[in-house]
Amino acid sequence: METLQERIERKIEKKRTLIRVARGLEKADLAIKNAKYLNVFSDSWETGDIAVSGGLIAGIGGEYHGKTEIDAGGRHVIPGLIDAHIHLESAIVEPCEFARIALTHGTTTVVADPHEIANVMGTDGIRYMMQATDDIGMDVMLMLPSCVPATPMDESAMPLYYRDIDEFYSHPRVLGLAEMMNYVGVLAGDETVLDKILAAQSHHKKIDGHAPGLSGRDLDGYIAAGVYSDHECDTLENAMEKLKKGQFVMIREGTAAQNLKALMPLISPSTYSRCMFATDDKHPSDLLERGHIDYVVRECLHAGLDPIMTLKVATHNAARYFLMNNKGAIAGGYVADLIILDDLRSFAINRVIKRGRTAFEAGKPISKREPKIDAELAKKAYSSMNCRPVTAENLVCGRKALIGLIPHEIVTDDLGFADAPSAKDDILKVAVVERHHNSGHIGLGYIKGYGLKKGAVATSVAHDSHNIIAVGATDEDIAAAINAVIAAKGGIFVTDGKRTRGLALPVAGLISDKSTEETNAELEAVKDFAYSLGVSRDIDPFMTLSFLSLPVIPKVKITTRGVFDVVKWQYKE
Repeated sequence: METLQERIERKIEKKRTLIRVARGLEKADLAIKNAKYLNVFSDSWETGDIAVSGGLIAGIGGEYHGKTEIDAGGRHVIPGLIDAHIHLESAIVEPCEFARIALTHGTTTVVADPHEIANVMGTDGIRYMMQATDDIGMDVMLMLPSCVPATPMDESAMPLYYRDIDEFYSHPRVLGLAEMMNYVGVLAGDETVLDKILAAQSHHKKIDGHAPGLSGRDLDGYIAAGVYSDHECDTLENAMEKLKKGQFVMIREGTAAQNLKALMPLISPSTYSRCMFATDDKHPSDLLERGHIDYVVRECLHAGLDPIMTLKVATHNAARYFLMNNKGAIAGGYVADLIILDDLRSFAINRVIKRGRTAFEAGKPISKREPKIDAELAKKAYSSMNCRPVTAENLVCGRKALIGLIPHEIVTDDLGFADAPSAKDDILKVAVVERHHNSGHIGLGYIKGYGLKKGAVATSVAHDSHNIIAVGATDEDIAAAINAVIAAKGGIFVTDGKRTRGLALPVAGLISDKSTEETNAELEAVKDFAYSLGVSRDIDPFMTLSFLSLPVIPKVKITTRGVFDVVKWQYKE
């Protein structure tokens, strides 16, 4: 094992080599010749060579020679793309699989909040994600979950307090405290909430926000508590208020929520410097078909936005906000995460370079890099389902609150109450089954707008506590779908009363252990089966269901305790 003194000497020698290469006294490991590279400090395009040594950029401009040389041929070269806020678990594939695909789209760094798996496994979930994202070809920086569960009204595997997560701040990839969803607790001065904010500040870490629609004096109070950013801006007016009051805005364009069109005007000289791009949730079909942050950049360029401002939002701004001081720029001493483009306007990627090595080249396959995960942690991840099968009798109910679905949205309407399901009125029963403690808790209600005519749909991906949520035409079908999820140790299952089809998600009930392509093919087949049973084409049958249990998104949601009024912050029963 390397001694401390040996480590110091190795680092000094690496630094000496970097300096020699920068001065042109020694060949670079890699020289990118004839590049037209983005200078994020002068907001300009420069021409010349880029020298790389030991995974870092040694020098730019002029002429450099390397042991390996790539002729860019005048192509544009930019820093690697950064996703400022994502829940990797929402891709329902292993992080190394996500990285394999994302790298082909130019993403070299993501900032991930592992609160999905933390809701299922507690602190072991954070440890699992730290190991599952280590050395997978793409840098995964982490924000520690701030709200597990999302609210005290929900049931997760275990609540996480500041003492539970404090030890993780010393991890070199931890950048701060993730989205503070409990803005009600912040404004009320809740001690358990403020404890987490103060702890993050004591470690000199960033604190991200989550405050949809918050404005006026309530927003002032939220920001004063120390929340530095927000990705929950769906109107230009709200985003501008947050920017003017000192927050950074993450322009979100993911699978579940898409705010880019509304927020594009922020990419202008007066405001772009405090904006970043984020996806929040990225599902496999979306990743494979549209891409990642490259899709967002492409949309901005197609809309005629300034390329340099757009690219800085996609790279440098996130690095600056999160204090990743050696990322997001092409300059001496910065990490050599680079993209060589065939064409700027279409954002066609020719090559992706990660820490000075080619990670992807157009037309060539890319393999995943498997992380090393502790056997005991892996065993816990594959054993997260802790509930007994349900029967139709467990689901019997009378008058319950009625939730109205809104096409293409994860917010809902409060439609009052219903006495029973009604196929002709598109009113279906919805149930949430607690799956972490075998408590037997089942929350019941009704939803309108889902469209299902027969059978049932159930999933263990149910934000954020990830109990089992199900909707169906009959109690018998709902029970059958729920029990299929339990038997598979997690997943998404659809039944028509006779046939049952599904996608198993055995890792914490959230993640497939198959390839992205296999997972997507199975998911799409199950989705088609759900549509064949009448589910409205205006909604995604699984994503809609999975956000129906998140009691921080207005107006009404359902938990293991029943239907919750997010606006009034109380249960409707």
